[in-house]
Amino acid sequence: MDLTDSGTTVNVIAGVAIALGVLGVVIPVLPGLLLAWAGVLFWALAGDAPGTVKWLVLVLATLVAVIGALIKYLVPGKRLKAAGVPNSALLAGGVLGLIGFFVVPVVGLVLGFVLGVWLVERARLGPGRAWPATKQALGAAGLAMLIEFTAGLGVAVVWVFGLLAA
Repeated sequence: MDLTDSGTTVNVIAGVAIALGVLGVVIPVLPGLLLAWAGVLFWALAGDAPGTVKWLVLVLATLVAVIGALIKYLVPGKRLKAAGVPNSALLAGGVLGLIGFFVVPVVGLVLGFVLGVWLVERARLGPGRAWPATKQALGAAGLAMLIEFTAGLGVAVVWVFGLLAA
């Protein structure tokens, strides 16, 4: 691999950005799906692939990313509404998760989210029914992460096929 060739350099940079984006779905420090899509955008703008191929890849990657982002918010949100978990519980979970991320790096995000949701649900429903509602919120958060991860992998697969076609 000759990194003095600008096309190869663009491919490597785009590939690293896409890989970090897919990883960013699991590691919440990175912007995940957005970073993976930005890698494809960079490849399309700066790469030396034929015009038709790179624009088709960018359009397909954009569709995968947008559809994935929409599903990520719609499906878990619908499940939470059906389970009766209010937005205030999710907001408290998000705030405490953010605080927890800085207090206890990496695992503090999950711990803070669980604690925030559980505290709001405990105040709202009482101690006996708080944990089932918290489990529903955790399941929805996990489902959202799985959907975003799948969309990120979809963006990566579209890009790889674009590389092979170029």
